[in-house]
Amino acid sequence: MTKYVLLATSALLAACSPSDGEVASASATPSAPAAQTAEVESDINVRLAAFFDDYDQIELANSPIAKSFRGIRDADYGKLDDPSDVAAVEQYERGQEAVVVMEAEFDESQLNEASKLSYRLFQARAERSKDSFPFRRNAYIFDQMNGAQSQIPAFMINIHRVGNKADAEAYVSRLSNSGSYIESLVAQSAERANDGIIVPDWVFPYVINDAKNVISGAPFDTGVDSPIFADLKKKVNALSIADSEKADLIVRGRDALTGSLAPAYKKLIAEMERQQNMAVDGDGVWRFKDGAAYYAERLKNYTTTDLTADEIHQIGLENVARIHAEMRKIMAQVGFEGSLQDFFTHLRTGDQYFHTSREDYLAEANAKLAAMEKELPKFFNTLPKAPFVIKPVEAFREKSAGKAFYQRPAPDGSRPGTYYVNLYDLKGMSKTELEALAYHEALPGHHLQLAIQTELGDLPAFRKFGGITAYSEGWGLYTEELGKDMGFYTDPYSDFGRLGMELWRACRLVVDTGIHDKRWSREKAIKYLTDNTPNPDSDIRKAIERYIVYPGQATAYMIGKLKIMELRAKSQKELGDKFTMGDFHDVILRSGPVPLNIMEERVNNWIAVTR
Repeated sequence: MTKYVLLATSALLAACSPSDGEVASASATPSAPAAQTAEVESDINVRLAAFFDDYDQIELANSPIAKSFRGIRDADYGKLDDPSDVAAVEQYERGQEAVVVMEAEFDESQLNEASKLSYRLFQARAERSKDSFPFRRNAYIFDQMNGAQSQIPAFMINIHRVGNKADAEAYVSRLSNSGSYIESLVAQSAERANDGIIVPDWVFPYVINDAKNVISGAPFDTGVDSPIFADLKKKVNALSIADSEKADLIVRGRDALTGSLAPAYKKLIAEMERQQNMAVDGDGVWRFKDGAAYYAERLKNYTTTDLTADEIHQIGLENVARIHAEMRKIMAQVGFEGSLQDFFTHLRTGDQYFHTSREDYLAEANAKLAAMEKELPKFFNTLPKAPFVIKPVEAFREKSAGKAFYQRPAPDGSRPGTYYVNLYDLKGMSKTELEALAYHEALPGHHLQLAIQTELGDLPAFRKFGGITAYSEGWGLYTEELGKDMGFYTDPYSDFGRLGMELWRACRLVVDTGIHDKRWSREKAIKYLTDNTPNPDSDIRKAIERYIVYPGQATAYMIGKLKIMELRAKSQKELGDKFTMGDFHDVILRSGPVPLNIMEERVNNWIAVTR
């Protein structure tokens, strides 16, 4: 425990030292008791901020990967994290120890309001970690959504930046270290599989295919350059160094790929083939020996509520019925004759509802977001400084990746926010959903929220760079509907697409709990989405497969969105003319991620003060 106390004290001394030439004016000094009170309050808040900063520095020292995501390039730039369970245990213990030290060293009652919130959030973070820690070995190490087989090349290509020769040396070093990193994970995956923690059999072809894609092409065979080798060459050749130095770096990078990364990937492929022969029936985590308790913990973690699987299932059914009713109104508006299911089939199969080229899709998405960006100041007091870009998901992982996702900007401005859209199958990316999807992932959704969060300079790092799924995904889904409040979705088919996206999240509540609590098969869950949504078959299958390997996560979107909408409606009702969208959104956004109960407290306090 001492390390946190000592580090915080040293940081405090630096933070509280007066600047050169600073002299207190007697006439400006308050009475002694008042001055002492102010000094104590200031002192404790400065010390708490220093404590959080020291904790963050310790965690960063143990995660070269996290440093790279933040844009930090130092002596660890050529390293990867320790992927062992020993390291996971040590990280958990550091977090629990830090909370004990914080509670012993800082009296919450003496903190200002901003510090009290950080104090409570640090406690809540540790509590969630404590709840999830016993189940850490229940997580799949390799599946179609997660795993080093796609994360390593994505990290090297998108995150590891090369601005000088030292950065290029670090790139080569990371390639050399990738073999032992992956082999450690392969060994852990084998252990978990032998204990019954094994993905369903249909997952293995995705993982094996992704792994083979990474080690296909030069320098692994005689084909065109593999994505990661092409990236190395591109970054090295852009440097202002001698051609001989460039050639040397590329040769050593090639040797690292063939001598370290490729053998590890081959072991990964062999292990996945071994496990595929062991796969058992059943898709949900109910198959695990502690599956019921594990799923309950996952629901609590992702929703930050105490809602049970049955309660979440029922909320889903009720919202599916509500959205279907709203959809029928639009169906009547466009003059479609037939049932809602007939309209779903029409939207799935009509060529006019899909782009025929990636370029056309990206052009329309950019146009929609440019129009949205112009309207943001009318609804937001705080806007992000960081820019964003839209990029297609890279070829080596597009077959298994989700339909869209977002990567936040680097805090130093060296990397923009990135909205990734998966254009592998254009028949899975309906024109009707394009607008809502862009708002969710970019503006005013994840880019706006996460860039603002990253730019909140006065918050502790665990708040600026951490996340709570119900908060962030609830916000993303909320902004889809906010777009309608802002005057968008002028095309009724696009508005139907918005409802389709909301319906999708309502159905998630039903199928996620169905799979993991009610023992639905993958086929039953697919049929439920086919009967109740307009989404194409490829979209439906990929979604159900995602929910199977990511238990509970999909429930956070609708639960979070419903809470934000509830709080906004309450604020509008109680504040009347004093309510503004900009002020409400500041209350939600300027805290950074918080559990839903704390979000509700903050909104209630804002209502009371404003009123």
